[in-house]
Amino acid sequence: MLYRKATQYIEDFYRTSKNALLLTGARQTGKTYSARLLGKRFKNFIELNFIEHPEAVGLFKDIASADEILLRLSVFTSTPMVPGETLIFFDEVQKCDNLITAIKFLVDDGRFRYILSGSLLGVELKDIKSEPVGYMGIKEIFPLDFMEFIINMGVSDTVISNLRQCWEERKPVDNIVHEKMMQLFRLYLIVGGMPAAVVEYKESNNLNMVMRVQQDIIALYRKDISQYAKKDKLKIKEVFDLLPSELEAKNKRFILKNLNEHAKFERYESSFLWLKDAGVAIPVYNVDEPKMPLKLSETRNLFKLFSNDVGLLAAQYASGIQLKILTGDSSINIGAVYENAVAEELLTHGITPYYYNNKRRGEVDFVIAHEDKVMPIEVKSGKDYQKHAALVNLIKDFPESLYDAIVLSNGNVEVVGDISYMPIYMIMFIKPKESNIGVYKLDLSDLT
Repeated sequence: MLYRKATQYIEDFYRTSKNALLLTGARQTGKTYSARLLGKRFKNFIELNFIEHPEAVGLFKDIASADEILLRLSVFTSTPMVPGETLIFFDEVQKCDNLITAIKFLVDDGRFRYILSGSLLGVELKDIKSEPVGYMGIKEIFPLDFMEFIINMGVSDTVISNLRQCWEERKPVDNIVHEKMMQLFRLYLIVGGMPAAVVEYKESNNLNMVMRVQQDIIALYRKDISQYAKKDKLKIKEVFDLLPSELEAKNKRFILKNLNEHAKFERYESSFLWLKDAGVAIPVYNVDEPKMPLKLSETRNLFKLFSNDVGLLAAQYASGIQLKILTGDSSINIGAVYENAVAEELLTHGITPYYYNNKRRGEVDFVIAHEDKVMPIEVKSGKDYQKHAALVNLIKDFPESLYDAIVLSNGNVEVVGDISYMPIYMIMFIKPKESNIGVYKLDLSDLT
């Protein structure tokens, strides 16, 4: 069984809430797997896929009550529908927009539990998050992050706890452990976090088979563009196919001229947003001031565009890069691949990544909000990881605005002045501070 953090979230949701839960996210990130895993905890499990059974869309047209829906649903299943013991799973719900309205009837009825899943919901059902308030929770499922990956590879809780302690106390990792973790990180850059790719590697250790899985997913994404994009299909495909080459550019910023000599941002903006809404790409916008809130200084027409999965990104590169990454070949520049891994890790942790660029101070790879301040993060894949003029300038000019300054690299833990040099794999420990307000009851006895 594949370990996923989302499993515990989903189980907790169904233990503490009577609402339905919608799993969103890009294709092949494990939504259906998570729903089926939850189904094993119920005596009866019913699954209805709206792509495999398009005629089922009619179940939810012109409905007036839960009884009417459930009567129609009984025609599609031979599984007993036992109140209190049945989980009903609606898959590929982007094909059935009426279901979002119907879920209110079903949740109010209360006889059965419901879980939903769909891809491209940001494209197909843009208003979905505002529709079922009070009836349905929403959980986005991402590819496996690095910690999930290493747990599935067999790294023990003891090792992870020791690494976390090294992160928190800023002390070096044991050299042998550090080398093994770097090998695991390089493997992660190739395999990525798509569940099917991770399972294939666990079962076969065959990277050629992993690449076949990844190429199938890439082909599926390109097919989705053809099927779901209402317009600008060719532009969207151009942008998607150029992700690897654009990240190899010196400033790793998306350059429209590589698409078309006369390209203008306004003409291509919808293509970038389509890929973002589909969960396929991660835009990281520029900020011109490293001050909170970062959103206020965001520059919408300057951004880096990353893949939603670093393994898919590696699979889109020219053949042979996987072996070079795995062996740590210094003849290739994999800074863009490192940055992609960091961008998706931050997003998975619920952090919105930005980057900072200023003509006078230079460019810092990432800036994020952390405990009401700004944390700048530089990502270095080479040996000269202590060269970072822009980061030094930022620290000098904005000392009160910064929480910490991190350089992620291949080296071990080291603190020099105001900068913490951390191994690249320790990105797994950069997370928002958990809220711990607790129970608060106001004494109103004097007013009553």
